[in-house]
Formats: sequence, C-alpha cells, structure tokens
Amino acid sequence: MSELMYQVIFYAVAALVLGSALIVAMSRNIVHSAFALLLTFFSVAGIYVFLSAEFLAVAQVVIYVGGILVLILFAVMLTNKVRDVNLSNPSAPPYIAAPLVMIIFAGLLWLIMKTPWKTVGPQEIGAINDIGNALMGRYLLAFEVAAVLLLGALLGAAYLARKRKS
Repeated sequence: MSELMYQVIFYAVAALVLGSALIVAMSRNIVHSAFALLLTFFSVAGIYVFLSAEFLAVAQVVIYVGGILVLILFAVMLTNKVRDVNLSNPSAPPYIAAPLVMIIFAGLLWLIMKTPWKTVGPQEIGAINDIGNALMGRYLLAFEVAAVLLLGALLGAAYLARKRKS
C-alpha cells in the first residue's frame, strides 16, 4: 500500500472517530448514542491497528465493544423507558460550557503540538505472544484477581439494577 493511500485511510478513520463521537455527545436518542459509541470504539480500534498496536486493537474490541457496549445496549434496549429518556443537563448551560471546552481543546492542541513524540518500531513494542505469555505466566494472579473483581462489579450492578418488589 502506498504511503499516500495509508494516510488517506488513516485520516478517514480518524474523521470517523470524531464524527461518531460527536453523534454520541450530541444525540438526544440514547439508542442512537449507543450505536454511535459502537462505531467510535471500532474506529478507535482501527486507529490502533494503524499505529501497529494490534494488542490494543484486540483489547479495545473485546473489552469495550464485546463487553461494556453490548451490556449498555442490552440495558438500554431492555428498559421500558427508552422513549422517555431526557438527556438534557440543565445544570450546565452551554454558554458557560462552550468557552471552557474551547480553552481545554486549545490547551490540548497546544500540548499535542509541543510534545516531542517518540516513534517506536513494532518490534520494540512487543508481540502479542509475549503479552499473552506474560499474562498467563508472571502476571497470572493479578489477571485472575482483576477478572474476579470485574465479575463482582458486574454482579453488584445487576443486583442494584434489579426491580424491587413492593
């Protein structure tokens, strides 16, 4: 693939990330926001692939798309009050939030431009095989403890969200 084609596809995926993230933030329909979030997560995984971070791309898809977002979609779809959801936030007027967002955006843009980014080759990052061996070897206990904690959090959330009989 030529360098120009690579850059065009990268910027197209980056634009897709920004566009879908804007839909997530601005949509008044929570189902539309959830599906736009799905597109955002997939696009971010695509950015990771372009940056030669395949493990992060796979983790992004498995954790965020496969776990969290599917859970959000099921919760949104199974709730009876989807049509009555009001996503407006009266405590944050837009005339106050807009200048703050612009200041934060300008600060982040300045920081991105002034940071001397280091580039590393894919061989320096480490292969997925090495990460898998580390997770199943040296960090097995921490990996299993994190899995049990996440399972406990999921069970606690399901317990709190259940319908109470009154």
